Amino acid sequence: MRRILRGAAALALATAALTAAGTTEAQAADEWAGCPYGAVCVYPQNQNPAVSPSHIYWTYGTHNLHNQYGNHWVLNNQYDGALAMLCYSSGTDCTADMLAEGTGVYADLTPINSIYLRPHLD
Repeated sequence: MRRILRGAAALALATAALTAAGTTEAQAADEWAGCPYGAVCVYPQNQNPAVSPSHIYWTYGTHNLHNQYGNHWVLNNQYDGALAMLCYSSGTDCTADMLAEGTGVYADLTPINSIYLRPHLD
């Protein structure tokens, strides 16, 4: 009986390890330069290439920036065509360039006040 229980325990442990490995791989494939899938990320000043974000934004709407000066990478790792815009005011007076899903920009954030995230509008 002990032999059967040990075998069952080993099988359960192996199955759990494989399941966990599959989940980790799926998440890692969607991550981009440390930016989780579904988010917009801002990286520390002069971090080039982008490696580890300092700010991560998940929700649509305006996100005010504080103490962000000089050049930063901003990556849009959202999905379903969601857009991100850099704005000089709080969600208004945005730059003409919209960051489409899967794109990024290395920009001087000194004059930028906020990042505006919105769904894709047809």
